[in-house]
Amino acid sequence: MRRTFLLVIVVLFAFSLLASAVLDVAFVYVGPIGDHGWSFTHDRGRLHVEDVFGDAIRTAYIENVAEGAEAETAIRGYARRGFDLIFTTSFGFMDPTIKVAAEYPDAVFMHCSGYKTADNVGTYFGRMYEPRFLSGLIAGAMTETDIVGYVAAFPIPEVVRGINAFALGVNYVNPKAKVHVIWTNTWFDPGIEREAAISLLDLGADVIAQHQDTPAPQQAAEERGAYCVGYHSDMSAFAPNAYLGGPVWNWGPYYEEVIRNVMMGTWESEEFWGGMETGTVDILVTDLVPVGVRKLVDAMKDAIVSGDFHPFVGPIYDQDGALRIAEGEIPTDGELLSMDWFVSNVVGRIPR
Repeated sequence: MRRTFLLVIVVLFAFSLLASAVLDVAFVYVGPIGDHGWSFTHDRGRLHVEDVFGDAIRTAYIENVAEGAEAETAIRGYARRGFDLIFTTSFGFMDPTIKVAAEYPDAVFMHCSGYKTADNVGTYFGRMYEPRFLSGLIAGAMTETDIVGYVAAFPIPEVVRGINAFALGVNYVNPKAKVHVIWTNTWFDPGIEREAAISLLDLGADVIAQHQDTPAPQQAAEERGAYCVGYHSDMSAFAPNAYLGGPVWNWGPYYEEVIRNVMMGTWESEEFWGGMETGTVDILVTDLVPVGVRKLVDAMKDAIVSGDFHPFVGPIYDQDGALRIAEGEIPTDGELLSMDWFVSNVVGRIPR
């Protein structure tokens, strides 16, 4: 009886220590948190977990961190200061994250959009191709010139996959329409991205989509009386007469889950790739889109979430007419994650 009593006291004491411990959580951002784009959405996730956990966590962040040596310095700085959990939120932070994690095995590292893991490193991302397809439905329904412009960032599989999903959505409702791609090789450069959008508008595009962090392409569309499809977050304030909607991120719930697992000692390295069923990615549709199109988007969203439809179900042909995905087939995650070819209704090439 005495031994049982002592055991209970020890367990309660251990739980009290756990409850009193504060988890230090850091976020490393590639862009500014005021961009209303990629880094903005991650920082909203940080603010979400601050609200959820209150004094049980302390958060810190650093913005505008260049990929490469600068990222390694920033990540190591947090690890050296004893942070328990470090989120690194850009593809180009992958190798620096792995390198620093090997030096600090007691810390947990979570890398966004990469593919390298370790005992103390996990990866996470969202199946943005799902709402990309839905945004393509909108663009394909709204274009009158059958020329849809796409301002693309870097020629990496993530971006290529997104363009293809968007183009497949366009084709689903409008087989005559083409998606014209211009590369900027930027994540955040309003001037370059605006000029790329203007080039597409001069070509005759009456809907502009994008894969960058700034609203500059959307502002260019508004100025020219065209429509636009955004990315990351609600950017309607920047182009209220042009913004049809777009794919959006919601990192808060996932960050909450990871932090809770670290607190409870149940965290394990994983490769998370969540779809719309998780809430990590979603589609935003504004009132500029006709009711009939909105109903189609809602129906297709339900079909994707339920598993009754996949944006990349075959048959799918590439630009050269080759059958890439056979009828009724769905590509594996590995094939989606390494995608390096364009579907048939995309105009433009992938730089090699």
